Amino acid sequence: MSALLLGLISGAFAFLLPAITGLREAVELANHSRQVLTTANHLQRLVVDLETGQRGFVIAGQESFLQPWKQARASIPEQAATLERLATSHSAAQGDRARRIKQSIEAYVRDYSVPIVAAARRNPASARTAVVTEEGKRRVDAIRGQFERFVTFEDQLLASRQQRAADAAVLATAAASAGVAGSVLLILLFDAYLIRSIVRPVRRAAAVASRLADGDLTARMPETGAGEIGELEVAFNSMGRSLEESRSLTEQAHRRLKLLYDASTAVGTTLDVRRTAEELAEVVVPEFADFVTVDLVVAVLRGDDHHPDEGETLCRVAIAGIGDTASFQPPGSVIRWAPSMPQARSFDFGVAVIEPDLRASTAWRTRDPEEAARILDRGIHSLITTSLRARGMRMGVVSFWRSRPPGRFGEEDLSYAVELTAKAGVVIDNARRYTCERNTALTLQRSLLAQRLPMQPAVEIASRYLPASVQSGVGGDWFDVIPLSGCRVALVVGDVVGHGIHAAATMGRLRTAVRTLADVDLPPDELLTHLDDLVIHLTSDEQLGMTEGHTAAFAELGATCLYAVYDPVSRACTVATAGHPMPVLLTPDGTTELVRGSVGPPLGVGGLPFETTELRLTEGTVIALFTDGLIEARDRDIDRGLAELRRALALPAASLEDTCDAVTGALLDGRAADDAALLLARTEALSPDQIATWDVPADPALVAPTRKLAIDQLLVWGLAEMEFVTGLVVSELVTNAVRHGTGPIQLRLIRDRTLICEVSDGSNTAPHLRRARVYDEGGRGLLLVAQLTQSWGTRQTTRGKTIWCEQALPPPTPSSDGAPGDEVSRAA
Repeated sequence: MSALLLGLISGAFAFLLPAITGLREAVELANHSRQVLTTANHLQRLVVDLETGQRGFVIAGQESFLQPWKQARASIPEQAATLERLATSHSAAQGDRARRIKQSIEAYVRDYSVPIVAAARRNPASARTAVVTEEGKRRVDAIRGQFERFVTFEDQLLASRQQRAADAAVLATAAASAGVAGSVLLILLFDAYLIRSIVRPVRRAAAVASRLADGDLTARMPETGAGEIGELEVAFNSMGRSLEESRSLTEQAHRRLKLLYDASTAVGTTLDVRRTAEELAEVVVPEFADFVTVDLVVAVLRGDDHHPDEGETLCRVAIAGIGDTASFQPPGSVIRWAPSMPQARSFDFGVAVIEPDLRASTAWRTRDPEEAARILDRGIHSLITTSLRARGMRMGVVSFWRSRPPGRFGEEDLSYAVELTAKAGVVIDNARRYTCERNTALTLQRSLLAQRLPMQPAVEIASRYLPASVQSGVGGDWFDVIPLSGCRVALVVGDVVGHGIHAAATMGRLRTAVRTLADVDLPPDELLTHLDDLVIHLTSDEQLGMTEGHTAAFAELGATCLYAVYDPVSRACTVATAGHPMPVLLTPDGTTELVRGSVGPPLGVGGLPFETTELRLTEGTVIALFTDGLIEARDRDIDRGLAELRRALALPAASLEDTCDAVTGALLDGRAADDAALLLARTEALSPDQIATWDVPADPALVAPTRKLAIDQLLVWGLAEMEFVTGLVVSELVTNAVRHGTGPIQLRLIRDRTLICEVSDGSNTAPHLRRARVYDEGGRGLLLVAQLTQSWGTRQTTRGKTIWCEQALPPPTPSSDGAPGDEVSRAA
């Protein structure tokens, strides 16, 4: 019986042990497949780092983007060789696939990546072409396809090997059951022994094997058996622990990769330094740390370049956590560290510091023991500090804190924190550099815009200028108010397409050109024609050496301008526009209307004429000039914007300033995606008693009577002390018109803030100021006018020309009761 029992048992184990061996082999093959998949994923990530670093360098032109490219390029040969070796060891087909992947990656690095980086160093524009980009995308997509086929086949191998393990476990169970059943039938006396010593352990082994094969790596056997059963139990448990540890490491690596990916997409969604720091703090809680604090140098927040010898003041910019953060200093606090603290060492030396047990460490408590006590009471037990740096400049420190048990930071966490902070440092530095550029552009723009609108009698002025959002940058919207001769005023508004320093500089050039042309006193259509020619010349000069479609040249081609001249004497307003929206009028009775007229082409197009629109305005009419950023938005077309503008203008308001606030509040509401400019002008009109006009026959003998008429008018206005100069000016200007001009001749005096004398005739020939020689009989008239008056000039009219000059009014003289006299007061 013993021999029979021994034979039955031997037979059972003869079937069981091969099944166990098959199970062990199947598990080893499954582990091998997982190792192959892990190696393939690592190699694929290196290819992604290579491509990402190369693309970043081509786009930004910064050597810092080549760091991951260099690292990936150095690691790829060894990793590709490892993948080929592992794949070939158990599958010739997989070995061929791994070999083709290796060859494709080597060809990509040799034939594309290295040449494109070299080309980007020589000529960045040649490396950014669509052909080069598409070639790189095609190669990378091909490599990714090879990886997908390789991983798919390896997954199938893994599934088949797991199935083999399950089959082996079932076979082992069947063999053991058969042996036990035979033994029970032969010797009932050994039943209890067999069940206790063999059947139950084998069943547990089969169950554990089945669970392991199904993916339950937590399955274990009680190590209570002896002999081979005991060894089997130990083997099963060791295998389970090994598989569970491998899966844990794989899952941990996957979580880290996913967190790095999430950080690369979630950090840097804006170009705001503070918001970027907040995104960094938010993305790692709670996956990596329970609390995160980000402290930056104040100069970085301002967008300034920071140098260590200038001294550093750090500010807490962002904080995030799984709960209440009251234990930490709040955002906005000034941060100071003792030299022995981990944050100070990270900031000063650019190293990452780990404090795995904060209770056992005393260095980090030296600055503020009370805050340290609050942090410990919160349950925080470990800390990692890393330095935020970019391009050799230290920008701040990131502190990662953990409070959940056990969860202490380890050396692997330290390297991950360094990698995460390095990526964030580049993004924060990009935001800092953008802030610096935007501040520079804003400063330039503000310096080029009108600082104070001039006082003049023709219109009452109110204006608003709202820069675009941070994402859009500084634009080229502008406006101006230019006093002209004869109490007239020019109202100007313009827009330059694009954003940034170039748009602001272009705006300044256009504004200067308009002021220069306005001094010549050209009609609006002629002024825009000259301005259009100037823009064409500027664009042609800037396009020399530029590629087609360059944004610098497009800025001038995309410029618009509206130029309007209002005369308070005739209450006429002449408007001409180059691609700019027509103004909106608000009449004194509260009705609004959009000016209808010809809109010329934008500046820089050339070849098409500009036409004027003549308006006759009632005194008190409000002219609203604006740029398209005020009325146009993503969710609002121009027609709807104009309708909302008209409704806002019609709202009751105590002043033009209140009307400006009402319009900008209704149309923008703090959400301007583009620059917006608004200029409101309420028209004034000179009363008839402020103007005196005489028609003068072309007879030199009538110069003296004309001078007498002008002097009499001065006496009526109470300006007797201006009699001599005015008489001399009238004599010279009328004499010149009679001698050198053609009829009709007209003399006009205007009394406002100054005394204006105008002489018009039908000749288009403009006089020139010159100095007469000793024996010359003429040539002194205009020189005398220029010396005796405040200013003088000439302007062309539709019927000839007008020569004008201005004199400052005398200060008001007090009356007998000590108050200024009525006549003099009105004159002033």
